[in-house]
Amino acid sequence: MISTLLVGLPSFLLTGGGTDSSGGIFGLLLPFVLIFGVFYFFIYRPQQKREQEHNEMVDQLQRGDQIVTIGGIHGTVRRVDDDSILAQVDSNGVKLRIDKQAISSVGGQDNE
Repeated sequence: MISTLLVGLPSFLLTGGGTDSSGGIFGLLLPFVLIFGVFYFFIYRPQQKREQEHNEMVDQLQRGDQIVTIGGIHGTVRRVDDDSILAQVDSNGVKLRIDKQAISSVGGQDNE
């Protein structure tokens, strides 16, 4: 009995069940294609756009820009390197080296 079911299973999948062959395997794959499309347009694509905007923001950093890191540290950019920046974080001259990818937002220019 089980062997009969296993032999009939591939034809059942190819015809979409029953004897009517109007749906076939495409009828089975349609929900998966729709789910993939929803994930692409509502999750993956917006994330790519946010990442691109963040990279553009980081690439435009200049000396004197006010920044906030993802850890909540506020500072003023003093030097921009390839992968990091040197930021002054208080009026006593304390400086921190911060990865560019750790920058959450960029404000305007410092008025010194």
